[in-house]
Amino acid sequence: MNVISKGIVYIGADDAQLDLFESQYVVPEGISYNSYLIKDDKCAVLDTIDRRKGEEWLRNLKEALEGRTPDYLVVHHMEPDHSALIGEVAALYPEIQIVASAKAIQLLGQFQPGKTFNTLAIKEGDVLSLGEHQLQFFAAPMVHWPEVMVSFDASTGTLFSADAFGKFGALSICGFYGDEDGDWSCEGRRYYFNIVGKYGAQVQALLKKLSAVPVKTIAPLHGPVLRKDLDQYLSLYDTWSSYAVETPGVFVAYASIHGGTEDVALKFARMLQEKGCPEVAVCDLTRSDRAEAVEDAFRYGTLVMAACSYDAGLFTPAYDFLHSLQMKGWQKRRVALIENGSWAPSAGRVMKEMFGAMKDVEQVGELVTIKSRLRIEDEPALEALANAVLA
Repeated sequence: MNVISKGIVYIGADDAQLDLFESQYVVPEGISYNSYLIKDDKCAVLDTIDRRKGEEWLRNLKEALEGRTPDYLVVHHMEPDHSALIGEVAALYPEIQIVASAKAIQLLGQFQPGKTFNTLAIKEGDVLSLGEHQLQFFAAPMVHWPEVMVSFDASTGTLFSADAFGKFGALSICGFYGDEDGDWSCEGRRYYFNIVGKYGAQVQALLKKLSAVPVKTIAPLHGPVLRKDLDQYLSLYDTWSSYAVETPGVFVAYASIHGGTEDVALKFARMLQEKGCPEVAVCDLTRSDRAEAVEDAFRYGTLVMAACSYDAGLFTPAYDFLHSLQMKGWQKRRVALIENGSWAPSAGRVMKEMFGAMKDVEQVGELVTIKSRLRIEDEPALEALANAVLA
């Protein structure tokens, strides 16, 4: 068992075999389901985990309890990968109190129909006394479900942050602590923008609440426990949730059917590099992980979309990507457009419509239209677009 600090023990489990998190996000290094136990005058279990690893978690819990009976099960977040085993815990320990927000208790009845539990509803500012450990609760609605609470133990400076400050990756692979993780921000960013990204205003509200809290350790429900250089994680979350540009540069995303659009996109990327663009990232939307493409769209200040026309509309991989950006609240960015259409170009029209529905998105330069393959006479328009992007 990993001891986080005095009286706090990690009892979670890795799932290195999981292929798709939430049945949609590729996780080549798996995922961790984090759970914690506080042992004091009273014992509190902080969240359960996904049923996939239920037997392992129950063993961890019993071992960490060392014969004691838990008094509380604190539910920070009701999503099933953190609450699936509430029924088993209640069956093992009938006197245990389920401590959660009123909204979480309502959801508990939906996820555990027909069952009754001994519940204790808590709200913003409430404190659960375990002895030396005092858990103070902060409401974190829509980070990233409406019932979410986070809690802070002043005696150790530990913030139990629910899904905030999480990342993809099993701890056995990425490291138990953030300072053991070779590149926390990479999968932390992909996790944030695809799981929490739409709710930047709510994350900003939570960060404001926590600004006066002396946090020394962040214990999330996924990913490493963060204990050193916390300012870097808080700074990233502030940047991400305010939709500020993290990395100066341009993201070129393309969706090509027969190679013509790909040739144009790659030529345009080289053009930007030759003109001194600080960083150019390129993505083939037909073959890349869409979650990574969403991550990069948020990371850079300018997105260049190059896509084919298809069925009098937009080629499906490009459409799906833009739909994902709409769903995740992509905003405060610049976009440049390149379309390809062999006889009746339509991609540009659809892209303009989709970007037009997004918040604070500025189109730079003129739409460049290619017919089948790039021709010499098309190059001045491409050059003008590159200049506009870098202006």
